Amino acid sequence: MNKRTFAVLAAALTFIVGVAIAKLTLPGLRNTPASPKKTEIQLSNYRLSGPYEYENLTIFLVHGPDQSFSGPFTPLQEAMERQIVIVHETGEVNELAIENVSKSEEVFVQAGDIVKGGRQDRVLAVDLIVPANSGRIPIDAFCVEHSRWSQRGTETVNTFTLTEMAPSKSLKLATRAEISQAQVWKQVEKAQEDLSRSVNADVRNSDSRSSLQLALENQKVQDSAAKYVTDLSPIIKDRGDVIGFVFAINNKLNSADVYPSNAIFTRFWPRLLKAAAIEAVSERVSDEKREPVSIAAAGDFFVGAEQGTEEFNEITSRTHMLRRDSEKGVFFETRDMDHGGAWIHRSYLMN
Repeated sequence: MNKRTFAVLAAALTFIVGVAIAKLTLPGLRNTPASPKKTEIQLSNYRLSGPYEYENLTIFLVHGPDQSFSGPFTPLQEAMERQIVIVHETGEVNELAIENVSKSEEVFVQAGDIVKGGRQDRVLAVDLIVPANSGRIPIDAFCVEHSRWSQRGTETVNTFTLTEMAPSKSLKLATRAEISQAQVWKQVEKAQEDLSRSVNADVRNSDSRSSLQLALENQKVQDSAAKYVTDLSPIIKDRGDVIGFVFAINNKLNSADVYPSNAIFTRFWPRLLKAAAIEAVSERVSDEKREPVSIAAAGDFFVGAEQGTEEFNEITSRTHMLRRDSEKGVFFETRDMDHGGAWIHRSYLMN
């Protein structure tokens, strides 16, 4: 090999090695692994973290400071279990009466709470502050049991017990946005059909086949939802600034709830999570494939829903509700007029 040939080969070898090194070191040339998911995003009002996932349910946590006024309020479930609140049958399908007999505790009712008993099971249609020694206060409700108008078994016909929360976004929209009994019945039937298909069993109960609540009590539904709850319940542990959450099912954004303090959110978290879990169970057989929902999309949902056309509704002299409708969804904000209109619950429903 003469010197010229050797020089050419050496130059070629140097070039090849140089290219190889460049591919390993230059960002634009090398095959880099996919960047990790973004775990936090800052919004004007909140900070989001996540995702936290189990099967087809994805959750992003909402972080924020406690507001200057944030209660304290006792959740309706706890108040009814301790028998300091009574929900009375009125004989009117779309109106019940609620009474707080406590001398000191104030109770917060959240739209979507299902009460069982009376002449038929109902879903409560509005958020409501129930002060101590309230007397009977009327509250809007919708029937979630189409056929019954009499006592069922050994249940009391004049009062109710509290059970689950509304287990689907469509039912929440029918109750709060469309405000339609016909749509509520339609969504109850759909929820029963979806759950039956998902758990491969008829979830309708022979005691009242139209009762949504009895369908939710089906053991296969409860067992399926329990797996989600067990896996996701701990995600708020040791996170003292979590004040809400937004969730997606099958990688499609669904809804969100936010409260003015970590203490209030923590008291509602078990019921909120279980309702989301039941909805995820009902939709887990979907064959629709979607890209994983991003934390940025969750943030856009929050911002967009808060910027819609605005209207106010006076539930009582103390409880006022702001509603905003936008392309992103429907936003509800419940305000306490005894404390300068401080907000006590924000609810976001994706269109």
